[in-house]
Formats: sequence, C-alpha cells, structure tokens
Amino acid sequence: MKIAVCGKGGVGKSTVSAFLIKALLDRGRKVLAIDADPSPHLARLLGFDDSSIKPIAQMKDLLNERSGRDGPFYNLNPKVDDLPEKFMKKKGNLSLMVLGAIQQGGAGCACADNAVLRNLLNRLLLSENEDIVLDMEAGVEHLGRGTIASVDHILIVVQPYRGSVETADKIDRLARDLKIRSLHVVANNCQDEEDVKFIEEMCGCKPIGVFFTSQDARKAERQGRPITEAAPEMVEAADKIISALEKA
Repeated sequence: MKIAVCGKGGVGKSTVSAFLIKALLDRGRKVLAIDADPSPHLARLLGFDDSSIKPIAQMKDLLNERSGRDGPFYNLNPKVDDLPEKFMKKKGNLSLMVLGAIQQGGAGCACADNAVLRNLLNRLLLSENEDIVLDMEAGVEHLGRGTIASVDHILIVVQPYRGSVETADKIDRLARDLKIRSLHVVANNCQDEEDVKFIEEMCGCKPIGVFFTSQDARKAERQGRPITEAAPEMVEAADKIISALEKA
C-alpha cells in the first residue's frame, strides 16, 4: 500500500503520517516513511535522532554531481540507485528516507536538483516489499508535476477552516486529472463534532478518518518524545483509516 499525505501547509500532514506509520507497524508490517517536505520533521515525530539527518535536498554537492549539471544542461535520468542504502535510516520494521524539497529563492532554475529528487522518489515508490507513507510538501505543486501518480491512495489532510478546504479542493481536482481513484479527506485537529461536520459540508464528502485535538500528543511533541507513544486514541483513528483503505 502506497499512501501520499497532502494538504495545505500547517494542517498536520506529518502528524497524520506518523500515526499512519505507527498503525501499520502495529500490524506487523514493514514500512518505508518518506519525508518530502521542504521543512522535514517526520524523523523527530517517529523517534529518530534528527540531528544526524540531512535532507537529500540540502546536499548540493551530491545533487550537482548526480545531475551532471553543466551550465543550462543536466542529466534527465540521474543515477540514484545507491542513495537509499547510503542515506536511509532504519529502526526495526521502519525505514526512513528524508528527501526534503528544493527551496529556491531567486537563485535560478532548480530543475537539475529536482530531477535527482524526482528520480529518487520514483525509485523508492517502486518498492514492493514495504508499505509506503509519503509525507508531501505543502500545497499542490507536486501534483502539477505528476510526482506521485504511482501511489495507491492520496489522503488530503484538512483542518476546520476555509483556507485548508480551498487547498484540498485544488488537490482533489489535480489528483483526479492524474487518474488517482482512491482519494480521501482526513479531518485533523478537530475540537468537536461541529468541526467534523464543517469539514464534511465544505468538502462535500465524509472524511475517511478524524483526528481530534490531543493535548497529550502536543505535550509529547514539545518535549521531543515520539507523539505516537503519547496518544493511543490517535493511533486507533489511524488504524481505522488503514482498514478503510484496504477495502477501497
């Protein structure tokens, strides 16, 4: 099962991803977690020492070498087969690859660097021996590039406010253009059933899962502890989503 978690910035994509990963691990599954956010912190949420992890997107010398950049020219199919073995972190049945994303601020085209990341992501998504949870960058740009066309399911994380819903609508339209059939809304950071109803009415569909606000998870995050160990009710909510996706 290959799951991409998308949504507007700040809606809790990494939090939802962490609990989905925990639910899969609790079922005895092997899981590959991929963090493709420009500001990656999935490692910390899962209990890895993120101080020793540098996102691939920040390894400029590596990206230049693999892309074969020569002025405006670069390799459209750079070699990436050896990178997972070099940079993947492992803990039990969990493997973690932190890609990050290219953040370009007036420094010219990042096409060459993105070619390396895109090739690496595509290679990781070919894994047949693991379930995959992909924590995507915010917004809709990755969908416009067709980066995640090979996933089985897209989960759009939505919080109960209009800006979040508007981004979810854009993601929905682009994902359908890519012919991704299993597309679902996940309600996050809900205070009560009124919040859930707002999301349902605004999105025009019933969320496949609901995560209510957890003070225990928030406290664990502030203390630097794995949030998945602090909020069993959120693990249960994630497990229900996995069950629903298996039937989708």
